Amino acid sequence: MTRIAGLLLSFLFLLVAGPAEADIEIHRFDDPQQEATYKQLIYELRCLVCQNQNLADSHADLAKDLREEIYEMVRAGKSRQEIIEFMVQRYGDFVLYRPPVKTETLPLWAGPFVLLLIALVVFVIIVRRRSGRGEATRVIDAAAREKARRLLGESDRETS
Repeated sequence: MTRIAGLLLSFLFLLVAGPAEADIEIHRFDDPQQEATYKQLIYELRCLVCQNQNLADSHADLAKDLREEIYEMVRAGKSRQEIIEFMVQRYGDFVLYRPPVKTETLPLWAGPFVLLLIALVVFVIIVRRRSGRGEATRVIDAAAREKARRLLGESDRETS
């Protein structure tokens, strides 16, 4: 009886778990050049949902749709540059991992350097404040030691 219950429980688990969906995209190309262009584009263009992944690495539905659209455009004979221009026109420069340097994208290019400069300035200010405080602490420590020696009745000869 327990064996039948175990089998029924296993069967019930398989029904509840549902089928595993393997989302495999299969693309057939007319020549190796088309395939190379497709692969280069999906690794070069950014997923608009994930933002830090390219289209090749993303599993988002939009990325799948964009890969399919790129596939269709490559199969239709569009050039790499035409496909990139279409994507930029439709989604903006953000779709490119290496956007061109222009006034709209200047914060993307200059931002990391500005943040690094700010961090360096803050670091220098903190170090200068601490080093100034360190000398004052040493003076106070020396004065406190001298006061402690006097209170304890020790002379400089005994400590040397």
